[in-house]
Amino acid sequence: MNKKNAMARGGLLVFSGNSHPELANLVTSRLGVDLGKVEVHLQDNKETKVQVGESVRGKDVFIIQTGTKDVNNAIMELLIMSYACKTSSARSIVGVIPYLPYCKQSQMRKRGSIVAKLFATMLCKAGIDHVITMDLHHKEIQGFFDVPVDNLRASPFLLQYIQENIPDWRNAVIVAKNPGSATRATSFAERLRLGLAVIHGEEKESESEKLDGRHSPPPSHARTYPGHSLEMLPLFTPKEKPPINVVGDVGGRIAIIVDDMIDEAESFVAAADVLKGRGAYKIYVLATHGLLSADAPKKIEESCIDEVVVTNTIPHHLQKLQCTKINTVDISLVMSESIRRIYHGESMSYLYRNIPSED
Repeated sequence: MNKKNAMARGGLLVFSGNSHPELANLVTSRLGVDLGKVEVHLQDNKETKVQVGESVRGKDVFIIQTGTKDVNNAIMELLIMSYACKTSSARSIVGVIPYLPYCKQSQMRKRGSIVAKLFATMLCKAGIDHVITMDLHHKEIQGFFDVPVDNLRASPFLLQYIQENIPDWRNAVIVAKNPGSATRATSFAERLRLGLAVIHGEEKESESEKLDGRHSPPPSHARTYPGHSLEMLPLFTPKEKPPINVVGDVGGRIAIIVDDMIDEAESFVAAADVLKGRGAYKIYVLATHGLLSADAPKKIEESCIDEVVVTNTIPHHLQKLQCTKINTVDISLVMSESIRRIYHGESMSYLYRNIPSED
């Protein structure tokens, strides 16, 4: 009996929605199984319809679906596929979500909400009992789920790309485009034995405090108490952004900016301009998730960035048609290995070897 038939009879089923069929085909080809039969389409009334084409009773089901430009349809496809398998008595349902949608909305902002928590709750209610993802925007998102979450890392693939595809990479310096991404940059620098630079003073979006109620006093008819006054409350000292500066030497070096994702490209282009002005002669950008929203490809093409390297957690073939500087690294190997290990009940620790707890 060949490997394909053995795994199929063992109860492994891999389904895919419409978000990233290319990645699903790469994963199943590495596993040596066929992609499960399922019809997922958007009806004329804009409702998502799912029809599973084979029995899932007692099977271990893995659903590959990632966050894409059409993110809300991708979410509904994932939820309905999960629920269809749950109600058809699947033994287990694992969501393979390389880029977790709404992971950027994982913190409370003004009168908003923590949408990542809502999404996690929806997945668990739909029947998913295990999640495989990659490079969460904040590691704490794992706590939003009531099921196990394996947060895989793309850094070994990106480190390998640097060593194999960037000439004279030993003359490079790893750059964090803001202090918030310094931890990731430090990890890359220590693994490659390279120097580190941090850009400080990056302009951030201004908050309109006068519109969200922070400056609104209590109404005139509000009841007061003895010893209670607004003047007694200590106030936050307003922040003053320092002039933009680069902490570290990039003169005559290759600058490699690393981050977990590149969505809108303005901050990366601005960082590249600063590095160019400080003497860097070549500039690379490496990120796990290449969302490349809006006109990001055009901005990158017109910038002083020499190359943008992203993984295939998200499909971006259309963006590559608009920008010749975008290259892709395949991470299907680690995705397929994680599926194989979970299916056979093996430890996942091997996939996290040499990664310290704070990384």
